[in-house]
Amino acid sequence: MSEKPEMSEDPKPRRRQARGERRITQLLQAAANVFCANGYTAASTNAIAREAHVSPGTLYQYFPNKEAIAVELGGRLMHEMREAHGQAFTPENLALPLPELLDAVVDPLIEFNCANPVFLALMHGSEVPGKIAEEHDALHASLIERVRLLIAHYLPDSPPADCVRVADMAFAVFKGGLHLVLAAPEGPERDATIAELKQVLLRYLDPVIGQGALAAGTPAIAGGGVTTSRTP
Repeated sequence: MSEKPEMSEDPKPRRRQARGERRITQLLQAAANVFCANGYTAASTNAIAREAHVSPGTLYQYFPNKEAIAVELGGRLMHEMREAHGQAFTPENLALPLPELLDAVVDPLIEFNCANPVFLALMHGSEVPGKIAEEHDALHASLIERVRLLIAHYLPDSPPADCVRVADMAFAVFKGGLHLVLAAPEGPERDATIAELKQVLLRYLDPVIGQGALAAGTPAIAGGGVTTSRTP
């Protein structure tokens, strides 16, 4: 008696799952647009449904309320942001001259925020869900700690408090400049604003990190050119 051929797995559940994921992505993108335009507090599920071109009933099949949408969107953004600063702070980047180091650190973070303007709108909005605020605080702490470790790498003999102060100041400058970058129109104006932000960071950090980079054998920048020595 011959064996019956093994039945193939029904593809319908997979198709339904794929359609569901596409719908979720559509709703999250619509929510990002609404949160950017109106802020989290003023946003509504009806507005998100309209932006997604679906009925409120369809939205509620996937999310019970606005908070659930924000938490899912925030979680995905946090994951992408961690990947972005994972690309920025690598051991290989520590061997770069200071201007190239700034490119390697700043560019992925700016690229992420320009591609996802809702990140700042959601993370720094009022009345955002507590889970988002907690995850953002943890991400912020992780990011600032990486900046502090980077500064400490170049200044191994400096008091820890000095490294923390320099890192905190550099990070505050970056955050302030980031708002100007996002406010600038895309194209030459935004590119010029990014270049200006890097110049500000360079002029602040070069007198500090430059000395540490020289001690470590890494080229530093003085007066806009690469130098391998510095007069005290």
